[in-house]
Order: sequence, then C-alpha cells, then structure tokens
Amino acid sequence: MDAETHLVTDLEANQVTDRTLRGRTAVVGIGETRYYKHGTSPDPEFKMVLEAILAACEDAGLHPRDIDGFASFSHDRNDPPRIAAALGLPDLRYSGMVWGGGGGGGSGAVAHAAAAVATGLAEVVVVFRGLAQGQFGRYGRGDRVQAAEGPDAFTAPYGVLSPAQNFAMRVRRFMWEHGIGQEALRAIALTSYAHAQRNPRAVMYGRPLSAEEYDHSRLIVEPFRLFDCCLESDGAAAVIVTSGGRAKDLRQKPAYIAAAVQGSGYRQAAAAHNAPDYPTSNFKTLAPRLYAMAGVGPQDIDVLQSYENFTGGVLMSIVEHGFCRPEEVNEFFTPETFAFEGGRLPLNTSGGNLAECYMHGLELIIEAVRQIRGTSSCQVPEVKLSMVTSGPMVQPVSSSIYSSEPGP
Repeated sequence: MDAETHLVTDLEANQVTDRTLRGRTAVVGIGETRYYKHGTSPDPEFKMVLEAILAACEDAGLHPRDIDGFASFSHDRNDPPRIAAALGLPDLRYSGMVWGGGGGGGSGAVAHAAAAVATGLAEVVVVFRGLAQGQFGRYGRGDRVQAAEGPDAFTAPYGVLSPAQNFAMRVRRFMWEHGIGQEALRAIALTSYAHAQRNPRAVMYGRPLSAEEYDHSRLIVEPFRLFDCCLESDGAAAVIVTSGGRAKDLRQKPAYIAAAVQGSGYRQAAAAHNAPDYPTSNFKTLAPRLYAMAGVGPQDIDVLQSYENFTGGVLMSIVEHGFCRPEEVNEFFTPETFAFEGGRLPLNTSGGNLAECYMHGLELIIEAVRQIRGTSSCQVPEVKLSMVTSGPMVQPVSSSIYSSEPGP
C-alpha cells in the first residue's frame, strides 16, 4: 500500500471513529511572565517558568498542588520533576515532551495534555514553555562549529546556516510556483504589528510598522525582510488543561479543546533539503485530521493564530488549512482580510511571534483562549471557534481548535 493510500485510509478511519478528544477537556488557566527582548530578562529561565505556572493557577482558581502533570515541546530545558519539587506537588502522574525543534510542538503539547486528562493519566496538566535566549543561545543565529557533520555538511559549506536561510528556500519555491508577490508577506507583517499596538504586553507595543518601513527594511534572505522574521525573546508561558466537567466549576470561561493534532508528511525530515514535497509548511496530512476531529471546516473558524517563524510559513499554513487556494493568495492576503475588526480571517490578534513575543508559539495558544473568553485586546465579536497552527516547516507540526462550547 503506497503512502497516499495509507493517508486516505487513515483519514476515513478518523472520520468514523468515536475515539476523539473533542470537547472532553478544556483550557482553564493561562499565565505569562513579562516578555523581554533576548538577553534582557533579569530572572533565570526556571524562575520564569514557575512564575508563569503560578499565574496560570491563579487565573484558573486552582492551587498549584492540584497540578499532577506537565507537557512541553522543543526540548524545553525545565525538567518537570524539578518543577514538581519546587511547587511541592504531592504526586507527579504525567510528564510528556513533543520531540522536534522550533514551535511545531505547541499544539501537540496541548494534545498530550488533553489525552492524559481524557484517559485518566492525570487530572490537571500544565503545558509550559520557558525561553531565556540571553542565558543560553539565540535560535536565529547559525551554529559556530569546527566541522559540518551529517546533514549540515550538505548546506553549511554553502552558507546555509540559519533558520531564515533554510526556510526561505521553501517559501521562495512556493511563491515562484504560484506567482505570489511580496505584498502577501507584507500583509502578514503589517497585521501583526497593527494588532500589537493594542496589546500592552507586546514587545513591539508602541512601535507601529508602516508599509513604507516594511518595503525599505533590509533583506535578511530573500524573500524575508527584517519584519518578516520573528522576534527573539526571553520569558515563559503556561496553560492549564483539565476535564470538561471540572472546567465548568472553575474561575474562567472554559476554552474547550475541540481538536489538537500533530504530524508530518511523507519524508519531510529527509536530510539536506530532499523532501519530495518541498514547498510546503508540512500541514497537508494534518489539516484534514484536525477538522475531522473538531467536526468543522475552515469556513467555521472565527479567528486564527498562525505561527510566524517567518511570514512565508504563515502564507503556506493558511493555504494548507484550506482558507484559500494558492492562486487566490495575492487577492486574499491583505491587511483588511486579516484585521480583527471586520476581517474575513482575523489573524494573530495579539501581535504573534512577529510583534508580541517569541515564546515558541505558546503565546498564540494563550491568545486563542482569550478570544474564546472575550478578553483579547483585539477581540473579535462572538468567537465560537478559535484556531492555532503551530510550526510551520518543521517536523512534526501541530494545530489545535478551541471552542466556546463542548460540542462543535
């Protein structure tokens, strides 16, 4: 059976199975530290993680000792047993990590937490991420090594050293194949910066971006200009997941987890840029499963938080989640389409990775929850379904949908 036949069989099975997370769990608490430009946090990373978790507990109306599980992603350095010891937890019942670098595991970590709660492995699971790039290393900088080994041996000698350089080639290929102009990327950047001006938590709050400034900003690597690239930040964030039944009795309006899935396409991790489907954000196999689990389609989504490592990843993610076709991108991708006030697809309403902060996308999940609660600084009216795409262009990627009601 070939890969395409496997995919069809798996999707058909997912559409008829009763094994689903839909509505069984909810996000009930959110917490963040102040977000800093990289290298400027006065506190150690571990302390910031504890601060974010305590803030999430206060938000939910839970005692820290109610926590009995943790989930994280991207090789987070902050070990759950150490966190449990610091918080004095009586029982650590669950600890999970989504493998893979970057922010591809953000929604996947929510899926882990929801699965643990839904199956009784734990009762209250914290999804967290801590970053102190000033205390460890900067993600945007190429590695400095004596010799290039393994896959790097095929790229580093030719100057492909940083994430921007690696991802730009996929995006440039996609734009070339479909005749997409730079204006589409500009629309994403302008939207994130515009929304950040209403968000006092955002690192770029008070620093608006105009089309002229974008157009005259320096090129990092084609097609990415300076404002196409995410921030580099210090800070921590946390969300608390518990059962849908328990969520009804807690302090905040629940954001029910309608769907949370992760995955990767055929040979997307092939070394040295040898993936057979090259110009992709890697959501093609995942998106159908996401919508099938939630029982909805892209036309039902009220607001989208789409991970911006670079604006090109957002472009491909939106297409691969079915919001528009590749040939419609030039028309669809405008600041008017993405605006929180009256937009067809309100996008990155907190400022996202480009202008709020870079917490590996966990802050996007927090903003999705705020939209369900009705407490965003760029609140979209009457939000019933709020969606997050986590990634893109890494392996694995993940996505999640949050609902104001247990059912779709």
